[in-house]
Amino acid sequence: MVRILFVHPDLGIGGAERLVVDAALALQSKGHTVSFLTNHHDPEHCFDETKDGRLQVMTVGDWLPRDIFGKFYAVCAYIRMVYAAFYYSLFLSKKNPLARPNPKILFYCHYPDQLLSKPGNLLKQCYRMPLNYLEEVTTAQADGILVNSKFTSRVFKETFKRISTDPDVLYPSLNTRFFDESTMNETDQVVKLPKDAFVFLSINRYERKKNLPLALHSLKALQERLSLMEWNKVCLIMAGGYDDRVLENVEHYDELEELAEDMQIRPKVRLLKSPTDRQKLYLLHRAQALIYTPEFEHFGIVPLEGMYLSKPVIAANSGGPTETIIHEQTGFLCEPLPSDFANAMAKLVKDERYCERMGDMGRKRVQQRFSFEAFSTKLDNIVVDLVQKDAERKAK
Repeated sequence: MVRILFVHPDLGIGGAERLVVDAALALQSKGHTVSFLTNHHDPEHCFDETKDGRLQVMTVGDWLPRDIFGKFYAVCAYIRMVYAAFYYSLFLSKKNPLARPNPKILFYCHYPDQLLSKPGNLLKQCYRMPLNYLEEVTTAQADGILVNSKFTSRVFKETFKRISTDPDVLYPSLNTRFFDESTMNETDQVVKLPKDAFVFLSINRYERKKNLPLALHSLKALQERLSLMEWNKVCLIMAGGYDDRVLENVEHYDELEELAEDMQIRPKVRLLKSPTDRQKLYLLHRAQALIYTPEFEHFGIVPLEGMYLSKPVIAANSGGPTETIIHEQTGFLCEPLPSDFANAMAKLVKDERYCERMGDMGRKRVQQRFSFEAFSTKLDNIVVDLVQKDAERKAK
């Protein structure tokens, strides 16, 4: 048994958060003692496992600012995490992993932070330079490094040229037990639609980098490819993480509503804020297909969720989805253009049996390649191997 502490900046609702929660559950299922340290955890905006007692969560440093006059998000995030780590190691029980001498550090890279920052002027480049340097130097100090896809592995090596370690690829997985054991009831039905409605579902945080306008433009382009009867059945549901503390979430939600109005498709679109796990599960069951719009996404857990529930996925032909979706078998990998997405959407609307066959193949692919059991075993082996190698080195 190993004592394991997950350190994560914000245990909200998102793909990265879902991954660390599933990783914690996986290690817990292998008999390890698992807990979380975070800067922010809102019981009204989090995954159920972090608030119902299944996972122990400690919040430290939430009083520190998230930004300074709408700027310096990265610096503030670093300061918050450093404070949390020091506070935990210095003032709390010595039974925790950080308080022990020379704890083993395993770093799971979702994507290099410096690449998530938009390019800017000379002043911003000077601001980012020390942060980028520290990111690379401190990442190199980890005893083990994991990445979520082969795509991220390539980006990692291209970005961190000082790091000679080749990171191991550990594909995220689904805790399929939740999907299999949950039963839906009326309270989970966040939208009421006609029984014959053909539902396209988009699940992503309300962030501009998620390229959500593509879904709206694609829906508009789809109208030209369908008969009036087919078009009348189509609906697009957009659901995703929404935090009113995050200005971009608020602004982008309003931008999407306005865009749908301008394109005269607003009656066809439902915009939902931060659905619960059960509500999201209802939406996945109700939808006929998923639309996944981000370009160069690091991995993308939503396509796996959709495929496991037998839904074909239409995604941009880049990044992580190219490793999970098989083109024209479990979904479509398209250029991020409304015309390409609309062509794929039209094929599914016009031939629902084809849509169902794709969904069946997608479920089989997740079961074979991305099972929770395989994920749990591999992560457990990595953790145990890391600890054993350290024990062997000390014994010498």
